[in-house]
Amino acid sequence: MIPPLNVVLVRPEIPQNTGSIARLTAATRLRLHLVGPLGFSLEDRYLRRAGLDYWPLVDVRSYEDWERFFTLHRDAPMKLFSARATTPYTQANYAPGDFLLFGSETKGLGPAMLGAGLGEAFRIPIFESGVRSLNLANAVSIVVYEALRQFGALDR
Repeated sequence: MIPPLNVVLVRPEIPQNTGSIARLTAATRLRLHLVGPLGFSLEDRYLRRAGLDYWPLVDVRSYEDWERFFTLHRDAPMKLFSARATTPYTQANYAPGDFLLFGSETKGLGPAMLGAGLGEAFRIPIFESGVRSLNLANAVSIVVYEALRQFGALDR
């Protein structure tokens, strides 16, 4: 059994990325939280196309804005992911019930959210200084599979 994890996208902007992440969460049986405002409609054809016919398998929750999300989940264990963080994602101790927060494609989580004391922030190392960040869908995939590896969920 895969321990419950929550992937949280804060103000995602690109429907294809969100569609790919939705497909990932369906495949790994994780919950997807979409925190608005979204840069697209949930009916967007690109979002649906990237998720293919897996949408019925996606456990998705959507929230109008951060305030609404935080009101409902303020006590949840949160791990933040940002290119600005200093601790590598492999040093996180993932636990069932964790909320894994990722920011928008162009702005990330932003300094205010990173400094709000929500949880520890982690980064995925980038070795080329000319590359500012990874694609959001790739970053989420890397972190999700590291968490699953730590849980022993990949050993079956």
